[in-house]
Amino acid sequence: MNTRMRRAAFAFCATAMTVSLAACGSAKESGDKSDSGKKTAKGDDITVGLLLPENQTARYEKFDKPIIEKQISELTNGKGKVEYLNAKQDATLQSQQIDTMITKKVDVLILDAVDFKAVAQGVKKAKEAGIPVVAYDRLAEGPISAYTSFDNEEVGKTQGEALLKALGDKAKSGKVVMMNGSVTDPNAAQFKKGAHAVLDGKVNIGKEYDTKEWKPENANANMQGAISSLGKDKIVGVYSANDGMAGGIITALKGAGLKTLPPVTGQDAELAGVQRIVAGEQYMSVFKSYPQEAETVAKMAVSIAKTGKVDSSLKTSTVDSGTEKGIPAVIVPVVSLTKDNIKDTVVKEGYYTVGDICTAKYKAACSKIGLN
Repeated sequence: MNTRMRRAAFAFCATAMTVSLAACGSAKESGDKSDSGKKTAKGDDITVGLLLPENQTARYEKFDKPIIEKQISELTNGKGKVEYLNAKQDATLQSQQIDTMITKKVDVLILDAVDFKAVAQGVKKAKEAGIPVVAYDRLAEGPISAYTSFDNEEVGKTQGEALLKALGDKAKSGKVVMMNGSVTDPNAAQFKKGAHAVLDGKVNIGKEYDTKEWKPENANANMQGAISSLGKDKIVGVYSANDGMAGGIITALKGAGLKTLPPVTGQDAELAGVQRIVAGEQYMSVFKSYPQEAETVAKMAVSIAKTGKVDSSLKTSTVDSGTEKGIPAVIVPVVSLTKDNIKDTVVKEGYYTVGDICTAKYKAACSKIGLN
């Protein structure tokens, strides 16, 4: 795992960030905001609180947590400490975990919110206790000191464009089902907005769902409802906001007796999703550099803990939340992942080896697309 993490970790690329921001409608030119709630300079002996939202999605335990821990250790000459808790998709538990971090007097808190609105009071309490909060992956409300994530509307657009490409001249020949993420996740609303910007007027949306807690089983139940309502032969494509839900959707489609599956989108480049792409069951995913995102948030957190503000080399833009304006932000670019570029994305960057993907079940399919 450590070797893979080292191979997967991307160097921070200022040029790539600048390019990606041109496509990000919510990002603005960087300002000088540095009110992080932490003014006294500190040395390497810092404690960073890390609160991640859930453990169902493979990325958090596989990529985010170990990379953040490794990067913080490197940035503090091995003296920095990480206090880690996972909310397991429970917003109430995460609020309690924020209180725990305040009690432990961490120097800075990295927060990936379960519910971006529900954590606002906890963020406020942390700042009042002198603990700046860096929003990670999801832009939480409250007095956030910094933020890093992907261009979430661009993710939705990338998914929508891939679905249109897969449908070709059949785009309006039937119905498209849209399986969005959880309403408690601000990213889900941005994915949805980006997808609608591409799909509206070009496809017929038969059913659309906001999927509770992003759970595959909830997506599966929703898809069964869509099949029952629309008819299995009338569904020409499915917009799925992530790979986990795509798995539940595909199980429902197979369960309905469909031999040829409609194109299904995804996100996160999870191993199971990549294998479904190889097998021709899932059309695409969105490849996102979790190593780059994780390294960036670690740099932000250490800089804020030590100096009270974000390192100027990282402050590439600003974003606004529902409660705050001018939050220093770094936005990381994304790539559409299909069977044609698996080698150039997840394999090349060390997420998975060909052996990880091409197990006995997928060996023939891998050979067919030249993945060997």
